[in-house]
Amino acid sequence: MLPRITPIVLTYNEEPNLERTLRALSWAPRVIVVDSFSSDATLEIAARFPNVALVQRKFDDFAGQWNFALGLDLLASEWVLALDADFFVTDELRSELSALTPSAEVSGYRARFRYVMDGKVLRGSLYPPITVLFRRQHARYRQDGHAYRVELASGRTHELAHYLWHDDRKPLSRWLRSQERYAAEEAEKLASAALTELRWPDRVRRVPFAAAPLVLLQCLLLKGGLLDGRAGAKYAGQRALAELLISLELLDRRR
Repeated sequence: MLPRITPIVLTYNEEPNLERTLRALSWAPRVIVVDSFSSDATLEIAARFPNVALVQRKFDDFAGQWNFALGLDLLASEWVLALDADFFVTDELRSELSALTPSAEVSGYRARFRYVMDGKVLRGSLYPPITVLFRRQHARYRQDGHAYRVELASGRTHELAHYLWHDDRKPLSRWLRSQERYAAEEAEKLASAALTELRWPDRVRRVPFAAAPLVLLQCLLLKGGLLDGRAGAKYAGQRALAELLISLELLDRRR
């Protein structure tokens, strides 16, 4: 059985998501919530769970928050389960985590995602697998535009058999406000990198308005969004709009 795991959850105004996320982590002796000074009921929700330890830090970027969390004295376990507040650990995944027996050469595990939109589990999404379970002494986070990645200094990374769920229930207005900052961060990354340094999807994004229709078609056709009805259409529209905003930011930088 895997040694004790400490889930860490980053929060900022996660009232619509946090209770569900923490309830699914009741199996953990300690859960650490790193909060960026929320102004809603996030802190009150965290205080309801006796296994939750809450710390606060002013937000600079996601990599900074995660690296701060990994250095906390509260964190006594070797293994960390790194979660956003809208990640949901299913019973199947919990059972898999409890049965893991990693060798000394294994430093982390990647999880694939099921994306949930308005309560409906979508057939597919653009959300990539990410390393969420790892030995903390091997780990360091790096910011990459809006995205952030954990880098493991050594060891192998395996893939978990069961999915994490991404189930964000914050209102659309919150999502729209967030996209302005996200688009600016992605545009900065794309504009400052040499074309040869970019992966081919990011090269497409450098062409104004090229990525949005491709993403729309990918979500609706390749990922099965048309079969998911309104939820699938909403997800596809959000992803296309996010790409349009990045294109606008790139054009604005070329003025």
